[in-house]
Amino acid sequence: MPVPEFVRELRQMIGRHPLWMPGVTAVVLDDEGRVLLGRRSDTGKWALITGILDPGEEPALGTARECLEETGVEVVVERLTSVTVSPPLVHVNGDRAQYLELTFRCRAVGGEARVNDDESLEVGWFSPDDLPADVGPRQRQRLAHALSGAAEAWFVGADGEADAKQSLAGS
Repeated sequence: MPVPEFVRELRQMIGRHPLWMPGVTAVVLDDEGRVLLGRRSDTGKWALITGILDPGEEPALGTARECLEETGVEVVVERLTSVTVSPPLVHVNGDRAQYLELTFRCRAVGGEARVNDDESLEVGWFSPDDLPADVGPRQRQRLAHALSGAAEAWFVGADGEADAKQSLAGS
């Protein structure tokens, strides 16, 4: 997986200490209601399309950029569907990080799904009811939030309740 230049610069200063990173996840749907997945080159598992925002990058623009860079699919970002936090992770190279995960529902509007960089081994469209077995539970949860039809973005509430569904409109 290519490491963004700004992360390389930070790692020169802090080594492998944990980094708090802004991440985006795209739930991309086509006209048939299928979801776009990529089989990641770092883990070999199928997953939603994800990426790290560049410093100062608007999250929706970063989501569209990541989709195009990784899959060749052009998207319209429709709405924020959930805000979550990843568990602390150790990447294959030993770097430690934790991610603020902003998940957006997106609509495919152009391009053709293909492996478009070295972050994916395969790219494909799948029925939400027939996902590859190795799509993880946290990915499935974010997909479910995006497909729920709820107008509000999902997030853990102030009481720490993990099943809270609340609106960000008042924030």
